[in-house]
Parts: sequence; C-alpha cells; structure tokens
Amino acid sequence: MIGRFIISKLRHALFVLIGVGMMVFFLFHALPGDPVAMMAGQRTDVSTRSEMSKELGLEATLLVQFGKYMNDLSPLGLHAASEKSKYEYFPLLKFNSEYVLALKWPYLRRSFQNNRKVSDIIKESLTATLWLVLAAMMFAALIGITLGIIAALYSGTLIDKALIAISTLGISIPSFVSAVLMAMIFGYYLSDITGLNHTGQLYTLDPIKGKQLTLKNIILPAITLGLRPLSIITQLTRSSMLEVLTTQYIRTARAKGLTNFQVLIKHALPNALNPVLTASSGWLAGLMTGAFFVEYIFDWKGFGFMTIRAVQNLDFPLVMGATLALAVIFIIINITVDILYGILDPRIRKSQ
Repeated sequence: MIGRFIISKLRHALFVLIGVGMMVFFLFHALPGDPVAMMAGQRTDVSTRSEMSKELGLEATLLVQFGKYMNDLSPLGLHAASEKSKYEYFPLLKFNSEYVLALKWPYLRRSFQNNRKVSDIIKESLTATLWLVLAAMMFAALIGITLGIIAALYSGTLIDKALIAISTLGISIPSFVSAVLMAMIFGYYLSDITGLNHTGQLYTLDPIKGKQLTLKNIILPAITLGLRPLSIITQLTRSSMLEVLTTQYIRTARAKGLTNFQVLIKHALPNALNPVLTASSGWLAGLMTGAFFVEYIFDWKGFGFMTIRAVQNLDFPLVMGATLALAVIFIIINITVDILYGILDPRIRKSQ
C-alpha cells in the first residue's frame, strides 16, 4: 500500500515537471521580437548571433525546437554520438553509428553572459542560498519557539500582548522592506558598533590566508529572512502550548509533584511542537523564493541574486534553468512531506 502511494506521488511529480518544462519553453517563445536580438543587444556581431540562434535551435520549427528542449531536459534521451562532450551521457543502446539512447544529467544549455553551463552556475549559487536558508530557519525556530513558550506562560499579561504585537508586525512587513532597514541600520549606520557589513559573502578572499569563512556576513541576511517564519512560529507555539497546558495529562503530571519546569520540558513542549514542526516543513521552499530580494539587497551571491541578474541581463537560458530548478526544489520538498504524512497517517494513503 505504501509503495503504491509513493509511486502515485512520484507520477504526479513527473507530470508537474513536464508541465513546468512546457510552460517555460512556450513562455520564452511567446516573447515579442527576436529572442537572440534581445539577449545579444548591440554588443555582438552576426557570427555570435548565429551561434546563439544555433544553440537555441531557433532555425527549426517550433515543434522541433520543443522536442529538442524536452530531450535536453530528460534524463533518458536520444542523442547524437558526436554530442558526448556536450551532454556527458552514459550510452545504453546504439541505434546506428550516429544516435544512441543514453542516460545523462538534464542539460539546461549555456549562459549567454559567460558561456558556462547553466547547471554549473545553478549548483554554485544554490550552495550559498542553502546556507542562508538553513541559518534563517535555525534562527527562526530557536527564537520563535522560545518566545512562543514565554507568551503562553504569561498569557494575558503585558509580555504576552507585546510578543503578539511584535510577531504580527513581523508577519506584515515584506522581506525586501525589512532587508533595507536591517542593512541601513545595523550594517551601515551602526556598523562600528555591530561590526557587521551591509554586504558580503560567506567566504572572502584574503590576499595572505586565501579563502576564509566569514560567518558575520550571514548574520544580517539570515535574521532578515528568518523574521517572518520566526513570527509565525511564535504564534503557533503559543497557541499550541496554551492548548496542551489545559489537557488532562498535564494536570496529572502536576498532581504527581513534578515541577513546572519538568512539566514544561518533558510533557508539554514535545506535544506542543508537533503542529509547529508540521507547519515548518513546508517553509523551506518558501524561504527559497523569499531569499530573492534579500540576497539582492545584501549582495549575497546566491540563487535569488543570480536569477535577478539573469533577468536584468536577458540571459534567458539561465532564467529558464533557474525556473526549472526552483520547480524541482518545490516538488521535492512537497512530495517528501506528502510521503512522510502518508507513512505516519494511513488515512492519507487511503484517500489517494
């Protein structure tokens, strides 16, 4: 039963990926004017434009272009034997001396800004974004759960009302607004006191020591990105804790003579965190998209920064590849959460 449920989810994910690939392709070709002229501008000669047109396969019909694009994206595709250096495929079956059925990594083509493989650019930029997202989630979880517990323990008091007001404000402020404020206040005006920079990377190059890990550069963007989930976690923890503290087993634990700290840590907190962890599991993909403007404002060279620059430079192969990569991330996270829910709750498997 569980195997059938997982196969069903994977099949749905495959259809979604195919749909995203089709959407990206046809949106790109629906652009008005000549795509090559838009990307090349006035900086390139006729031969360069011809190479760009050949790379995109724009000389063929739209149906042939679509077939080639989907063949490039598919891990299992039919390719010319002469394209092995281009695709780095593993041949499975030879049809003749020219074509082979092969396994390969999806080919996202090359950037028109630096002629590098789009997949290589995405892998490099994703590393920086993943570190930023993980730091933001750790900050949001640790501080949010702590504040939620405090608000629940002091329910109805001034402390509780202040924490609710602050968390509501944190939910309401857009990430790009809070990013500008954080960069200006703590990274510029108060930089002498905080010691933080309003821009910077996780790794910096020292002329003597070489590549150095600079953790202070991740503090401001991580806090900025984590403000919204922190506010939500605070309110979820407070509501869940208030509900748990009124249950029968908490009263029984207190009647047995356990201290308030023991009741809170051993009995109330583990049960109160279940809905918080459930809600948090789906935020990782959301933080990936929320990091776009945060990275751009803090000059953090991650996935969002790379995508915005690609849009500005009309580097459509890179924009198309970034869109597909983001869709894959969303699908992997959502399908993993669905499968875990199905394993934990058989009713979900039966409803599929």
